[in-house]
Amino acid sequence: MNQFSYKSGAARIEFGRGNFGRVRDLVLDLSCTRAVVLATEQQGEIAETATKHLGSVAGGSFAGAVMHTPIEVTEGAAAYCDSVQADCLVSVGGGSTTGLGKAISYRTGLPHIVVPTTYAGSEVTPILGQTEQGLKTTINDTKVLPTAVIYDPDLTDTLPLKMSIVSGLNAMAHAAEALYAQNRNPISSMLAVEGLSAMKDGLGQIASDPQSKSGRDSALYGAWLCGTVLGQVGMALHHKICHTLGGSFDMPHAETHAVMLPHTIGYNAQAVPDVLQPIATLFGGEPGPALYEYAKSVGSPVALKDLGFKEEDLDRAASIAASNPYWNPRPIDEAGLRVMLQNAFDGATPPHTPQ
Repeated sequence: MNQFSYKSGAARIEFGRGNFGRVRDLVLDLSCTRAVVLATEQQGEIAETATKHLGSVAGGSFAGAVMHTPIEVTEGAAAYCDSVQADCLVSVGGGSTTGLGKAISYRTGLPHIVVPTTYAGSEVTPILGQTEQGLKTTINDTKVLPTAVIYDPDLTDTLPLKMSIVSGLNAMAHAAEALYAQNRNPISSMLAVEGLSAMKDGLGQIASDPQSKSGRDSALYGAWLCGTVLGQVGMALHHKICHTLGGSFDMPHAETHAVMLPHTIGYNAQAVPDVLQPIATLFGGEPGPALYEYAKSVGSPVALKDLGFKEEDLDRAASIAASNPYWNPRPIDEAGLRVMLQNAFDGATPPHTPQ
């Protein structure tokens, strides 16, 4: 077997229905007594539930998390945490809330417990994406990795169908890109395939019956695996494109990942079809077109134009993404990205891989 390196994440994982009620126990296990609950403005109800579960160790609440983790929001939230003498953070929600908690924890060193309510998967990665002056940059540091994660499928049972689908495809993107990562290894590839399989099955059940508990369990399990593998290997074209569209054009995070996934995987399948064979096997066809058909079958958006992206911005998006690119198995050139982005804008099927 070829030589490889493998590093496991340090986060404590608690998976199971009803585990949300144990958040106070985790805070106490960290010897903390003043936990601040983080959420978005729309998640006031679940933030209140978290506060009730925390009881005497609740130290306050900040419901101002937003997409793409703007620096100015982080600064305001960190100042609030300092004002209430917080000694712990509890992020409840999706990727936006998790990102805010990561950013505060990275700056302050406060322990960070995450309670995901979507399938984002970022709660188990040491990666922080944040936006300043219209550009999204990333930090990869073990200090970003949350201290503990509570996965409670009960919290995803009421996740709206549309958000369930795009959030799940966002998670799939983590695992799909991990298959061809420069520093992939046998363990990361095994996790990626298992995560893709669990998410595929879970989303299929949810698309047929949004109340399916087995589907929700499988999808959340898949999200954990997909996020875990992203935290262990490097990112490439897919994440570079999505960071560009999100940070520079304020595109919705999960929806953008969902639309771009078939196109970025199809782009790279031309260079590494053997490495992406697990996707071909799972989804029944060439990786790009097969992912596109799967996304349509579960009701995902498939066109950037339907997300509000403007066609006149395609040239600038390609230029930004081509500058300072991440490592990628297929060489990145602006012209090739422009063609790929046009297909994604139009909602066209990714081109077939030349034989």
